[in-house]
Amino acid sequence: MPFLTEPEPERGAVLPVMPGISRIVAPNPGPMTYYGTNTYLIDTSEGMVVLDPGPEDHPEHVQAILRATGKNIALILVSHTHHDHIGAVPELQDATGAPVASFRISGAETFEGDIKLADGDAVADMMALHTPGHALDHLCYALQAKDGTGVLFSADHVMSWSTSVVSPPGGDMADYFNSLRLLLDRTDDVFLPGHGPLLPQPRDLVHEMLTHRMAREQAIAAKLHRDGAADTHTLMDTIYSQVHPRLRRAAERNVLAHLLKLESEGRVVRDGELWRGVTAEAAT
Repeated sequence: MPFLTEPEPERGAVLPVMPGISRIVAPNPGPMTYYGTNTYLIDTSEGMVVLDPGPEDHPEHVQAILRATGKNIALILVSHTHHDHIGAVPELQDATGAPVASFRISGAETFEGDIKLADGDAVADMMALHTPGHALDHLCYALQAKDGTGVLFSADHVMSWSTSVVSPPGGDMADYFNSLRLLLDRTDDVFLPGHGPLLPQPRDLVHEMLTHRMAREQAIAAKLHRDGAADTHTLMDTIYSQVHPRLRRAAERNVLAHLLKLESEGRVVRDGELWRGVTAEAAT
């Protein structure tokens, strides 16, 4: 897939993205986060909005946000409740008193937003889009930038540098497929992801991602029919044979998500730790 790269960003720096939008990249690099979580600063008619304050235990990142905004934050916006996006919310909220807006149902027992958003809700010049798959409470936010560009803050649903992990129970592969198809029907000019650089011509990559996931699903189903029952580790070892060792656990979670989708469609069944393909005759 045509993934993008970028030089490692300056830590603590406010990096312009486009008119009215900048980002500060959190110092939490890793195989799942690239150079770190993008915290976006968005100048709206309601004041400064901070999208995804970043992970916990990085006070220097919170201080960078406070320096950039002068503590004048109208709203803290959350894309989803994975810790690398919401961990810094309490510290930032304590320092500014800004309310927090997030999806109406929280995916984390320890987190509740002050403003609960549903699909299609307007918030600070943006529209919230419920895009479950990577996380049950995942929201993208659509905005027309000051230069007229159609922007979608795509968070971890679509990233420019990598595919997303879909890890049950919070992650759901059927939802992920549907949410990708939702974005294919949109006309946004660029995506601004939760990790990595700006993504131009985003529908090209969304189409590639959907095609890639469909191919993975077919490969899993074909192996079960060809070679018989297997567990998730065996399937991962075959289907993701080229994956980096540090990503093998994430790859196995993707396999499980695919299997659960196939099970819901009557194409595979579970037998303890093993999964078996269902023949066309048995399915009918």
